[in-house]
Amino acid sequence: MQSTSRNFKDNAHKALNDATLQRALLNVKSGFQENRARTVAGLPEFERLRDAGRDIKNHVLANLDFYLERFEENVTANGGHVHWCRTPAEAREKILEICKRREAKTVTKGKSMVAEEIGLNDYLEENGVEPIETDLGEYIIQLRHEPPSHIIAPAIHVTREQIAVDFRREHSDLDPNRRLEEPRDFTDEARAKLRDKYFAADVGITGANFLIAETGSTVIVTNEGNGDMTQLLGKAHVVIASLEKIVPTLEDASTILRLLARSATGQEMSVYTSFSTGPRRSEDRDGPEEFHVVLLDNGRSAMLGTEFQDMLRCIRCAACMNHCPVYEAVGGHAYGWVYPGPMGSVLTPSLIGVEEAGHLPNASTFCGRCESVCPMRIPLPKMMRHYRQREFEKGLSPQKARAGLSVWSYVATRPKLYRLATRLASGLLGRLGKVKGRLTTLPLAGGWTSVRDMPAPEGKTFHDLYRDRQAAKGGRE
Repeated sequence: MQSTSRNFKDNAHKALNDATLQRALLNVKSGFQENRARTVAGLPEFERLRDAGRDIKNHVLANLDFYLERFEENVTANGGHVHWCRTPAEAREKILEICKRREAKTVTKGKSMVAEEIGLNDYLEENGVEPIETDLGEYIIQLRHEPPSHIIAPAIHVTREQIAVDFRREHSDLDPNRRLEEPRDFTDEARAKLRDKYFAADVGITGANFLIAETGSTVIVTNEGNGDMTQLLGKAHVVIASLEKIVPTLEDASTILRLLARSATGQEMSVYTSFSTGPRRSEDRDGPEEFHVVLLDNGRSAMLGTEFQDMLRCIRCAACMNHCPVYEAVGGHAYGWVYPGPMGSVLTPSLIGVEEAGHLPNASTFCGRCESVCPMRIPLPKMMRHYRQREFEKGLSPQKARAGLSVWSYVATRPKLYRLATRLASGLLGRLGKVKGRLTTLPLAGGWTSVRDMPAPEGKTFHDLYRDRQAAKGGRE
């Protein structure tokens, strides 16, 4: 997926004017926010678990080389292979090499955002290997030839009516008058279409929610069982994951699993939590003949030791975007790359550069909801501010914004001038909005007043009120 992050403003305007998208996005609040709140309320130790999860990941990031090497040792001891890839190109080539060696014509895929990050599907198709998405949401958007708009609900931007149209078009061999209205209708039809694909596929590719250093295991959570079918039935199982997915022990993985589903979908646990440890052994009844883990860096190691290191604690639960008023208004495609929402506004410029993704750290109201619900306590607003500063320092922000900040900085660093300017501005705006109590247009603020009114100032400025209060206190003493 090519980045269009530079076009966030245009993408956002289109999204706001898309009535069908706006109707689909209503599911974000009812489907995620309310479920999370209810489930979290039923777990008294949830805040303590957040602290524990944060501490586990901080420990891992401080000792990342040790745990990655230990993970490789244990994967190898279990008969598997670990492939270290610095760039998306290296990861794509390694996966294609495995597929070609197994003479794969088709591969089944469990949902993987890292596969989206490296553009794996297009690359495989260009080289004669057909990728088949098995997650229902991913299957839907593959039929639509679209990228995911959400990291755990990739088709949340699509309505049932649109899905029905897509299924009737792509599944033209079925009864055209069949019922396609309820989620069960779509699930049953997709299951029937995918069943033979699992058995025919030569290779299964999945992502990983966790990599466990002490056992060399990978962990994937799903609600549909597609992850198990994908990794068990092919001749080879390829796991693609980024470096920061590592955790030290099974106990650590269990701790974070208690946070993951509650934060993501509002479930106590996902329906399937699957651990994979090496290829099939002689006593095993099923499983792949080969087990490969492709570890991707793609800029993550450069985040270590910087003000953006905390972003590497992310467990891809999507709680931040599920509670973000900006995401809720424009959806995921507006962000223009793989990772949308607040986490994408930090991770995307970290991976592809602030020059390419500078709009994204500005796509925030800084309401703080993302940080308040993040199970790993990632300070997302703080990191977005850091990127705004970098954007300013590199001269990438719009000239009008830079000029406005320069004027504000000049005035704000001169207290007497600042107090005089705010007093005059407050008085003038108060008189202009006196009749209606609000201002419907303001010079240099059309972007604000074009979609909302600004309350007219009333009475004294904050500085004047504070001065009067301090004077009153002094009088009483």
